[in-house]
Amino acid sequence: MDPILSITVLSVVLGSLIALVFFKSYFSKRRSEVQSIAEPELQHDHKKKSVKSSQLNSKKHHNKTHSHASDKDQSKKHHPLDVNTLKGHGDAINGLCFSSNGRSLATACADGVIRVFKLDDADASSKSFKFLRIPLPAGGPPTGISFTDDSSSIVVATNALSGSSLYMFGEEKTTNETKQQSKPEIKWENHKVHEKRAILTLFGATATYGSADGSTIIVSCSEGTDIKIWHGKSGKLCGSVDTNQLKNHMAAISPNGRFLAAAAFTADVKVWEIVYSKDGSVKEVSSAMQLKGHKSAVTCLCFSPNSEQIITASKDGSLRIWNINVRYHLSEDPKTLKVFPIPLPADLTNFHYDRLCLSPDGRILAATHGSTLQWLNVETGELLDIADKAHDGEITSLSWAPKTIPIGNEQKMVLATASVDKKVKLWVAPTLQT
Repeated sequence: MDPILSITVLSVVLGSLIALVFFKSYFSKRRSEVQSIAEPELQHDHKKKSVKSSQLNSKKHHNKTHSHASDKDQSKKHHPLDVNTLKGHGDAINGLCFSSNGRSLATACADGVIRVFKLDDADASSKSFKFLRIPLPAGGPPTGISFTDDSSSIVVATNALSGSSLYMFGEEKTTNETKQQSKPEIKWENHKVHEKRAILTLFGATATYGSADGSTIIVSCSEGTDIKIWHGKSGKLCGSVDTNQLKNHMAAISPNGRFLAAAAFTADVKVWEIVYSKDGSVKEVSSAMQLKGHKSAVTCLCFSPNSEQIITASKDGSLRIWNINVRYHLSEDPKTLKVFPIPLPADLTNFHYDRLCLSPDGRILAATHGSTLQWLNVETGELLDIADKAHDGEITSLSWAPKTIPIGNEQKMVLATASVDKKVKLWVAPTLQT
C-alpha cells in the first residue's frame, strides 16, 4: 500500500477516535449539568407542595377552630335577669300591659291580634301559658292597649289612614251543662278620636282620688298636641287638653287617676288635675302646674306608685324626680327632689331614654333606649344592671307587674318588655341593696 495512503487512513481513524472521545465526554458532562439543574427544581417544587399542603391543613384547622368559637358565641347564656320569652306573635308588638291583679298580660301585635296571656298563679319562668286570642276588626294595626275595670275588659287603640279608633273588648259569658265559655266582644268603639292623627300612647288608671268612684280612666295621647280622657267602661269622652307644644311625645295618668302629665316638644312638662263630681264622674280637667328645670325636650315620664312624684327624662342627658304633692292652688310650685345623669354612653347620637316605668314598690326604675334596657336605683341613681341587647330590635313598650309573681319557690317583681322582634320578655327585678 502506498505509504502516503496508509498515513492518511490512520490519521482519519485517529481523528474519528479523538472526536468520539470528545463528544462522549461533552455529552456526559452536559447530562450531568442537566441533572444537577433539574434536581434542585424538583426539590424546590416538592418543598413548595409540602408548604402549600401544610398551609392548607393549617387553614382547615384554623377554620374549624373559628367555627367552633362562632358556635360558642351563638350558645351564650341569656341575661341573668331574663326569665322567659313569650313567642308566637306574627309581627312587631306595639304595646303591652298587666291587669290590675297581675294575673293577665295583654299584648297588641301588628298582626292584628290581641293576645291575653293567663299568668294566674303559674311560675313566670314556665314555658307554656294559656292565652286568649282576640282578632281586631279590619283596618290599621294596634298602637296601644290597656285593661279596664277587670282582667277581662281591654281597651285597644288602632291606627288607619282615616284616623285612630278605640275598641273596648269584654267577655260575654255563656254557660252550658259542663263548662263555662267566654267570648270576647266589642262593647263600644269610637272612631277618628284624634281626627286623622295616630295615637302614640294609651294609659289607664283606677280613679280612687277624692270623690272618684273607682272606674278606670283611659288617656289617649295623639301625635299632634291633643290628649283625651275616656271612661273605660262606657267609652264616654270625659275631657280633653292641648299641650300647645308643636307635637306630643307621650302622656300618662297617675295611678290614683288624679293627675295627667305630658312630655312634648319643649323642656317643660305640663300637668293637669282631673276633678271628679260627687257622683264619681269626671267634672273637669284643669291646668295644675308645670315642671320647669330641664334644658332640652322631655322625651318620657312616669308617675310614682303613690301618685305624688313624677320622674322625667330629657334630651339634656338628665333624669329628674319631682314632688307634685304641693298646694298648687296656693301657687306653690312643684319641687325638684333629685337630678341624676342618664347612664348611657356619651357618644350616642340620641342621648336620651325612650321609655320609663317605675316598679310597684317605687324603688327601681326601668328605662329603655333602642334595644337597651337598664335598671336604676331611684334613691341614688345608681345603675343596677343593664341588658345592652335586651331584644333583637327596638323596645316598644314595658310594664311592671303590679304584684309579685311566682318564680320557682319565691315571689319576685317582674318586668315585661315588648319589641319589634315579635317577642315579649319577662325579667326579674335586680337585687337592691338595703
